[in-house]
Amino acid sequence: MHKNLQSYITNIEKTGELIRIKEFVNPVLEMAEIADRMAKSPKGGKALFFENTGTDFPVLMNMMGSEQRMCRVLGVTNYGDIRERIDKLFNTLLSPKQGLWDKLKLLPTLNQAAQWMPRMVRKRGACQDVVMKDPQLSKLPILKCWPHDGGRFITLPMVHTKDPVTGIRNVGMYRMQVFSDTTTGMHWHKHKTGARHFNEFKEMVKGKRYKVKGKKEENISPFHPSPLTRFPVAVALGGDPVYSYCATAPMPDNMDEYLLAGFLRNKAVELVPCLTQPLEVPADADFVIEGYIDADEPLVIEGPFGDHTGFYSLEDEYPLFHVTAITHRRDAVYPATVVGIPPQEDAYIGQASEKIFLSPVRFAIAPEVRDIHIPFEGVGHNIVLVKINQQYQGQAIKVAHALWGAGQMMFNKIMIN
Repeated sequence: MHKNLQSYITNIEKTGELIRIKEFVNPVLEMAEIADRMAKSPKGGKALFFENTGTDFPVLMNMMGSEQRMCRVLGVTNYGDIRERIDKLFNTLLSPKQGLWDKLKLLPTLNQAAQWMPRMVRKRGACQDVVMKDPQLSKLPILKCWPHDGGRFITLPMVHTKDPVTGIRNVGMYRMQVFSDTTTGMHWHKHKTGARHFNEFKEMVKGKRYKVKGKKEENISPFHPSPLTRFPVAVALGGDPVYSYCATAPMPDNMDEYLLAGFLRNKAVELVPCLTQPLEVPADADFVIEGYIDADEPLVIEGPFGDHTGFYSLEDEYPLFHVTAITHRRDAVYPATVVGIPPQEDAYIGQASEKIFLSPVRFAIAPEVRDIHIPFEGVGHNIVLVKINQQYQGQAIKVAHALWGAGQMMFNKIMIN
């Protein structure tokens, strides 16, 4: 567990896994070019700390770009440690309970699980040390990674939304193209949880308008403020690097990513209220960008963006995000990543997920699965190798169909059993 991003940087610098770059490096194209070469070094190379960025903030890149650093983020020496913890947890919770004594044995596990739940702190956090009087995204060292990108993109955002019906939080990672000092795109695909929350919100707005026809509009839930059409969003950057991992993890819908973070850290994530939106963010985050998406506004053109396939993802229409506040730590570090042809940092993040989520796949989807490997050459999800305990003819086809229905496995092109 790391107290914050600064303690993680100190840790990896002591172990020789970080390179400080004191010369000025431009966030437009230059940082990404250096990080791309570093990521393609043996075993992922080193993390890069750019001290002179042309802004008040340094930039950290490739922080999870190796198996060794990924394990440090997760607080383990190897992925097997996490798998053992998860196996033990599932076996304890799901094994048959014959009597009262067996049920009582669950109490220590349940007590420990309660300590993983995110915890609200009713005061300002370090993420709110400094409140920008005039929020301007141009004050941040936001990267442009590839020559034909549509502009600068925030590439490691932890985007917070809430289900407008249940109030359950989701933390996703959706790239954000900067359009102006106070607007960005919000690149969430239709199947993403953030997009579902927004679509449900729009339907509620329509329903409310129908009900209050000709009357004064009121808030439709406690999770967003007036005016009626503004859907609240909060974007956190930095903090304990395990948060960034959890925002990418293939969690089940309507399960809080900070519960996974609490499990991995073995300590609850402390959350503080945002200043202008009815959402909560990690107290130790480095930056928080608060804002909203207006349900009445048309979609805007976002892209192109140099993607992990080695091609540019094309222009498309996505919601427009409006900034209402920017806060940050006094010693804030801006975390960023470059997306491109593997191996890149995201390949090591995906490798961690294939190890961590093997046990849940076996327990909930396909018990005959023994191992899963997603090679870098498959650019994230195109190629998947699955080892199973085959006991009957056609079992491999059954497993393939089960896995294709699991989250981003829907994008898989080649599955080999």
